[in-house]
Parts: sequence; C-alpha cells; structure tokens
Amino acid sequence: MLADLLLLVHFCIAGFITAGFVLIPLGAALGWGWVRHRRLRLLHAGAIVFVALETLAGFACPLTVWEAALRGGTVGETGFIGRLLYWDFPPVVFTVVYVGLALLALVLWRRVPPQKP
Repeated sequence: MLADLLLLVHFCIAGFITAGFVLIPLGAALGWGWVRHRRLRLLHAGAIVFVALETLAGFACPLTVWEAALRGGTVGETGFIGRLLYWDFPPVVFTVVYVGLALLALVLWRRVPPQKP
C-alpha cells in the first residue's frame, strides 16, 4: 500500500510538471495571473531541472528507487515514465527529453516571467 501511495505522489509530480508546460503559455495568452506566481514557477522549473540533472548524472529518481524497494524489485533502465507508459526506448531518449524540457522551462521563465519578489 505504501508503494502505491508513493506511485500516486510520483504520478502527481509528473502531472504537475507536464501540466505546467501547457498551462503556463496558455495562461499567459489568456491573461491568467496565477501562471506568473513566483513560487509556483520555481517549483515547476526546479522539478524538471532536478529530473534532467539526475538523469544526466545517471541517477534514478529517489521516488522510483523507493517504490521499487517497497515492491521488492529493482529499478528498470527507463525509470518511472518509461515503466508507467510502457515506453521501451533506450535511456538516452529519456535523458534528451528531460534536458529538452528543462530548457523549455527556462525559455518559459524568460518568455512568461514570474512576478518580481
């Protein structure tokens, strides 16, 4: 049950990151002020940059490691997203995607700047 709870938390984090890439530019176009909240944007950019850096360093996400340990297994090469979506791509594909998304988060930071502190 704890492994399932951890999976749910991990899924919510991945959903938050993914939703940010859609909602930030959409919100900017529609004048939604909340997409410029600094803490929200720091969480979003920080989360995907963390994912990209851990992947570049060759580390598995701690949440993936903990979940695998709770289930009595080992971490696969594709990690959480590859396993969740059943994508059978080489690990380098995920690295390129995560780094690309981290760069996109930085572009969004410039194009849709958060409010000044």
